[in-house]
Amino acid sequence: MRAAAATALACLPLTLPVPTSAATSAPRPAVDCPDAYVCIYPEVNFGGQPWVRRAVDGSVKDLPSAIRDRGSSIRNNSARTARVYEKRNYSGRWVCVTRSGGSIHDLRSYNLNDQTRSLKINRNDCG
Repeated sequence: MRAAAATALACLPLTLPVPTSAATSAPRPAVDCPDAYVCIYPEVNFGGQPWVRRAVDGSVKDLPSAIRDRGSSIRNNSARTARVYEKRNYSGRWVCVTRSGGSIHDLRSYNLNDQTRSLKINRNDCG
């Protein structure tokens, strides 16, 4: 029986398969937005490294340079609503993201792609 097992093992290839270029160029999975946070992503469909903000920490009049004028999608996993504005101090065009898992996968549809400048976190509903 040992001889049969040794013969079977001898027939196995000694090289490992090389991944195809399609397998290595697959997009990275989106980084999840933690509970109680609002996350602004630099790429559509929640791609790239998000900028995250705990909703209880409140609004931001001027977003940090890491995401300022770079946001392309947003996810809100907090119990509050979140409005992202095109200008600092909560001015200009804006869009509201509903609470508890609300999201916008592409800010281009709101003419706000790469135009995120401030974030208002509220206790009231969108509308």
